[in-house]
Amino acid sequence: MASSMEAIQKILQETVAPGISRLEIELAGVKADVRALQSEIKRLDDKIDSKHNEVVSEIRRIDDKLTTALEIRERLAALEARMASR
Repeated sequence: MASSMEAIQKILQETVAPGISRLEIELAGVKADVRALQSEIKRLDDKIDSKHNEVVSEIRRIDDKLTTALEIRERLAALEARMASR
């Protein structure tokens, strides 16, 4: 009985153990790949945030210019109306 158990144990060690070792090595590689992807995602998120902030700033700048242009137009229209009434 003991020799049967030893034989089974030896078979498992020769067949299953190397497979488990290979899986552990592959898993470590996958973990490294995931960490690299997380770093890349973080870098891209930061880049997107930066571009978003640039776009928002540009929109605000354009909005300010449009607001100024509308104010000038309204003042000009008021002056023209005043001049026309004279």
